[in-house]
Amino acid sequence: MKLDATKMKDWQIAEAAEEEMKPVRQLADEMGLKGDELLPMGLQLGKVDYMKVLKRLKSAPSANYIDVTAITPTPLGEGKTTTAIGLIEGLGKMGKRVVGAIRQPSGGPTFNIKGSAAGGGLAQCIPLTPFSIRLTGDIDSITNAHNLAMIALTSRMQHERNYDDARLAKSNITRRLDIDPERVQMNWAMDFCAQTLRNIRIGQGGKMDGYEMDSGFQITVSSEVMAILAVAKDLKDLRERIAKIVVAYDKKGNEVTTADLEVDGAMTAWMVEAINPNLLQTIEGQPVFVHAGPFANIAVGQSSIIADEIGTKLGDYHVTESGFGADIGFEKFWNIKCRMSGLVPNAVVIVATIRALKMHGGGPAVKPGVPLAEEYTKENLELLERGCENLIANIETVKKSGVRPVVCINSFHTDTKAEIELVRKVAEENNALAAVSEHWLKGGEGAIELAEAVIDACDEKNHFKFLYELDTPLRKRIELIAREVYGAKGVTYTDEALEKAKTFEADPQASELGTCMVKTHLSLSHDPDIKGRPRDWELPIRDIMVYKGAGFIVPVAGAIKLMPGTASDPAFRHIDVDVNTGKVRGLF
Repeated sequence: MKLDATKMKDWQIAEAAEEEMKPVRQLADEMGLKGDELLPMGLQLGKVDYMKVLKRLKSAPSANYIDVTAITPTPLGEGKTTTAIGLIEGLGKMGKRVVGAIRQPSGGPTFNIKGSAAGGGLAQCIPLTPFSIRLTGDIDSITNAHNLAMIALTSRMQHERNYDDARLAKSNITRRLDIDPERVQMNWAMDFCAQTLRNIRIGQGGKMDGYEMDSGFQITVSSEVMAILAVAKDLKDLRERIAKIVVAYDKKGNEVTTADLEVDGAMTAWMVEAINPNLLQTIEGQPVFVHAGPFANIAVGQSSIIADEIGTKLGDYHVTESGFGADIGFEKFWNIKCRMSGLVPNAVVIVATIRALKMHGGGPAVKPGVPLAEEYTKENLELLERGCENLIANIETVKKSGVRPVVCINSFHTDTKAEIELVRKVAEENNALAAVSEHWLKGGEGAIELAEAVIDACDEKNHFKFLYELDTPLRKRIELIAREVYGAKGVTYTDEALEKAKTFEADPQASELGTCMVKTHLSLSHDPDIKGRPRDWELPIRDIMVYKGAGFIVPVAGAIKLMPGTASDPAFRHIDVDVNTGKVRGLF
């Protein structure tokens, strides 16, 4: 069946492509996996035994390592995953041995307004339905591991309240943790956008109904357990990191960890299978690892280190993905993920659309479910030129890492030749390579120009360096990120955040932790309504969290929440099942 992106919906393209997709065993053989390194999960997808692969290929040369990021997006997204898949297809079309790694979509956006994150048009990862719903159960495992920590915490609080020391001793509890109910650091986890559960009261009823206190939910992909999956090097490392998760503080201010609650081993048991990356493919048959989760605005937002380590051993080019714009996803890739993995990018792709740049130039608001204003479908060079300030800011961010970026102009049919050439000119004037790509419409054939530019970038010598060293004090790190990446003139703190910052700076162990910022993805600033390239503003830090297991200190800027909300016209209204075939329809 001929695939036509102009006449078919994403799920229809995926369904048609799946009829001719490679069995996962064939895919594994073609990419060089040995028989027992593939763990089949049916005919179409599987997991890969990372330990066996890395042990066998320990001395193999490493592939060119490519990160895909973007400008500051509209709420619709600018096709970053689609571009990553298109680039993989384009490199494959040129005969290159290429492997990809993208993030597993969250049920929150899949059933809300943003969709599945499988790509789009003729640049998709398939099979679409398992990719979008359940996959091999990684997110369910993370949800269960996370919530098991909350079960351990709340039940311990109840028993310590209800029982004297003798009764506790009969339960093999040898010491009281004396947990402060006002300083519980974790919430419950659910992988949907459930704003009504952000703030709840638990434990109501009698004394056997738990410990009554304020609590709440966060979306699973923001869980520290997900962050640990993204950065862990192996099962031993994952086990040690889970034991360090700070769940609460006691009434003297001491940390209460999962190890203190003796739940760390059981949490790891939920993650034994999840640590192996999932193997899928593009609609053109190139291998793609899917591992770890999205939301770089409230999480680390990177495909896993393990997936990247495998990918760089199995191909000549390995394409990975960072969440949202370069100010968030790439900054964390650069200063957290690369530091932890030891991998250094050979090229960085910044995805840009004419639509988003016009919005940053002062165009009307772009809203999901609402038709685009005329300014976005007709030539408007004045708006576009003003909006290119946002592109320049993101180019400068990547260049500060010592890598020359490739600007991918993700082409829409409404883009004019003059608009495309304007963006190309701005990119090249700011010492970036530039390429137009039509992967959505034409698949790998439409991404040849992008693939050639990426190959050229990989052939250039770069001078990769971090923005800060680990001995840089916390507030100095935050200020560096605010000034050098976001463009702020300074940083302000609430009293609570300032006190926490001072405490972390006085803790010698805290200097070993990375800095994982939490802020909106819809602006370079903390305010999602401020577009373009904001100037003369200050970044307000309202709180600072610690993810000691993942290895992060987490400053929180603005009013962003760890549990998103469901919109008035969510995607689940349009998703259904053909009861005759069992096939899911309506995913995008």
